Amino acid sequence: MNVKALILTGYGLNCDNETAYAFELASAKPSKVHISSLINGDVKISDFQIMAFVGGFSWGDDHGAGVVQAVRLKTKIGHKIQEFIEKGNLIIGICNGFQTLVNMGILPASDGDYTKRSVALTFNDKGNFIDTWVSLKVNKNSNCIYTKNLDVIELPVRHGEGKFYADTSVIDNLLENNQVVLQYAQVDGTLAKGNYPYNPNGSVYDIAGICDKTGRIFGLMPHPEAFIHPTNHPNWNRYKSMLSSEGKNINDLPVHGIQIFKNAVSYFTS
Repeated sequence: MNVKALILTGYGLNCDNETAYAFELASAKPSKVHISSLINGDVKISDFQIMAFVGGFSWGDDHGAGVVQAVRLKTKIGHKIQEFIEKGNLIIGICNGFQTLVNMGILPASDGDYTKRSVALTFNDKGNFIDTWVSLKVNKNSNCIYTKNLDVIELPVRHGEGKFYADTSVIDNLLENNQVVLQYAQVDGTLAKGNYPYNPNGSVYDIAGICDKTGRIFGLMPHPEAFIHPTNHPNWNRYKSMLSSEGKNINDLPVHGIQIFKNAVSYFTS
């Protein structure tokens, strides 16, 4: 099966090329589609199996990260996105894309309502833009399709509004339903417990990524498309030397980001 992935682009989004390439490496057929082309009907969402809301600064984040994009998409083609979800397709939202999904109410949808907003991604506790690498603990009890066979992973983050926040009752539901997929952690996988720099933004319960109850819709602040080759890792040269002493080479370094995309494609091909 030729899995087709729709990669949103336009209006300040800047991770479309990397995300498209990641899906290509994962054996999907990616298409970068301008948001206006979807709204105008020049391209049909129904022609795809995966939809990616990518990172960047949509509309300059002028009214808050992902706010304008969420309003525009929900108002213009919200019903088509709902149909896309109902057909059993996949959606991933990365950084600005995650912010857009929560603003639209597509995540977390704990009660099955994909239109009601219940969580927020707001300003980092430190009050500044963060660009660093983080360790993440994967919830193995989650239904999330994208994180299958992953445990402790490393990915980069780069955002100014990445703090996950919600009412206690909402958080309790997310935890109970195993919708919390990724949590910021120390190198050994022990949860960060809010401590900086392991938790870079102050997210409650160290939450870095969530999914809907089906596991088909996934949103995360870290950038998996930025770790699709061993040399993407800032310490790759040191790891190269370490692996060499073990009779291995740099290609033996686990590349966590690409596995997320491979899992998505495998959902349709397995």
